Amino acid sequence: MKESFWAVLVVSIGIIAILFVYLFQTITNTDEHNMVLLRETTEGAMYDAFDLAAYRRSGVIRIDREKFVENFIRRFAENASLARTYVIEIYDVNEMPPKVSLKVSSSEEGNVVNQVMNFDIVNRINAILEAPHSY
Repeated sequence: MKESFWAVLVVSIGIIAILFVYLFQTITNTDEHNMVLLRETTEGAMYDAFDLAAYRRSGVIRIDREKFVENFIRRFAENASLARTYVIEIYDVNEMPPKVSLKVSSSEEGNVVNQVMNFDIVNRINAILEAPHSY
């Protein structure tokens, strides 16, 4: 009888450990997905918002603020997971020199042993558009 209880204990601890590993793997994958999406979307939106007319006219590297925000939201919405709710905060968009500061927040819920746990995932990025300097 004692051995039976030990077997049940070992099996139940194993199942709980697998559930914890699954939960933290999901959270880690969500965080990595959000960060890669944020980085790639920011870079693409900055290139789309590049003011080519100003560069050709005077050699000034600048971006258009409204174009950047529009392109960023569109690109992010196209690639974001539909199962999550995102909060996008754009702190700073400098047109010249081109610099942006963003924060994307989402939350992940997990059920482990009849207990709901909420994890807030926050990713921040400060990006500067660099251009090759010709001499």
